[in-house]
Amino acid sequence: MDIRIDTAFLPHDDPEASLAFYRDVLGFEVRGDVGQGRMRWITVGPAGRPDTSILLAPPAADPGVTEEERRTIAEMMAKGTYGWILLAAPDLDDVFQKVQTAGAEVVQEPAEQPYGVRDCAFRDPAGNTVRIQQIR
Repeated sequence: MDIRIDTAFLPHDDPEASLAFYRDVLGFEVRGDVGQGRMRWITVGPAGRPDTSILLAPPAADPGVTEEERRTIAEMMAKGTYGWILLAAPDLDDVFQKVQTAGAEVVQEPAEQPYGVRDCAFRDPAGNTVRIQQIR
């Protein structure tokens, strides 16, 4: 079989803030922006890598989601436990500095992990945990 990861999903509750973070802070290109107001599905991805994308989407837009589930999703997003993603960069310190300067909430400064990876973590505007590891 020939299978690859094409698009990962991350929730957003403020499309403009999420777009500014992924486009302006991380430097991702915008590949699609569908919908209006807070009900927007925005596809972003690293420049020069059209085969990998992140879909930023309103998490409770599905009509099958109950009001109780919407509240649970909102609570989990506020705590940073609903969505997360792992990215990689050749210069972790440079990326960390840019993200920190932009005002993102730092969860972990760059550190060597006992399992052999150097990484950092922060939260995007929707509360998603974004971990970035050093490419070796």
